[in-house]
Amino acid sequence: MFHPCSSVASCLICVNLRSGTRVAGVLRLITWSCIKFHGYEHSFYLYKADPAVASFGCVYSVAQPFRGTLLIMRQGLLWLSEQRRVFNFVRRNGLARKFASRFVAGETIDDAVRAARELAGKGIAASLDLLGESVTVESEAVAARDQYLQMLDRMAAAGEEVNVSVKLTQMGLDIAEDLCHANMMRILEKARQLRGFVRIDMESSEYTQRTLDFFSQRLFNDFRDHCGVVIQSSLRRSERDIADLIRLKARVRLCKGAYLEPPEVAFPEKADVDKNYVVLMERLLSEGNYPGIATHDEKILQHACQFTRNQKISPERFEFQMLYGVRRDLQGRLRQAGYNMRVYIPFGTQWYPYLMRRLAERPANIAFILGNLIRESVPGR
Repeated sequence: MFHPCSSVASCLICVNLRSGTRVAGVLRLITWSCIKFHGYEHSFYLYKADPAVASFGCVYSVAQPFRGTLLIMRQGLLWLSEQRRVFNFVRRNGLARKFASRFVAGETIDDAVRAARELAGKGIAASLDLLGESVTVESEAVAARDQYLQMLDRMAAAGEEVNVSVKLTQMGLDIAEDLCHANMMRILEKARQLRGFVRIDMESSEYTQRTLDFFSQRLFNDFRDHCGVVIQSSLRRSERDIADLIRLKARVRLCKGAYLEPPEVAFPEKADVDKNYVVLMERLLSEGNYPGIATHDEKILQHACQFTRNQKISPERFEFQMLYGVRRDLQGRLRQAGYNMRVYIPFGTQWYPYLMRRLAERPANIAFILGNLIRESVPGR
């Protein structure tokens, strides 16, 4: 059975020591202790915290972890994301729902539009994403399409930029391509009427070629100014795909990828995924059509800023993109520095698989969110 604590791990925990108050400066206390957790010994210590994050109550990040531990955690979380029975249990659990609220705006369109409005007040753009994929019943695909049409209308009515992200399997790709095409045509026609934009999200590698073919052959020619696609740096094929999309002058969102893939298809090592990301990012920034640089990796973000300065690439030629609830400090700092920032806002009842994939990207998020929940739950805090 998967166990997240299957080996000794060295961890950082930054703790808000002041009950009911914010930590105004940097925590300087450093101490060591060892605790037993499920029979395994772990080393923890208090470490200096960035003032921007100290007020959240508890921040966890891995310091010099054993690579195997994180790999096991990531594989386990991705496996859990596919377990329907676990999802049914978790969705009924109040604590789990509160846990998810860090990354998911809610279950309704109103929740998502409200979150978009709050971000707009900070000068940050949004893209709404109705969670769900792998639909196998036509009525469910049609229902998802209708929700997207409502989303577009509601964003326009609220005076927000009309921008959404959609998965083709949610629109019925696995049922019939013609059904998927009809649903996407309705969405894209509405987006064009509202001067909006629709991002075709990328799914697991078994859908990569189908998604790119569908996008380039059935959607792009009619809606080139109103649609774009996503490429994952984790996939070995992505350099070729990026070159094709640049020639097409399509808008590309570059992310690392959050699906568990076989090693012959994807890079198993994070360092290789990151290296490929930088290569693809530089090419998109130099030659792409308003690319979306989607990452929370601070080193990569710093590299992007330096690269664009050196190459005299205007900040208006691209945007940084992040996920709702992730690195809100970075979102604000980049926007204040004059860069375009867009946050993807997921919502809907299918939040459990999404949450597991987000945690798999960075397992340290588990303790971070739990610490925040504990702080919020303690009376008087």
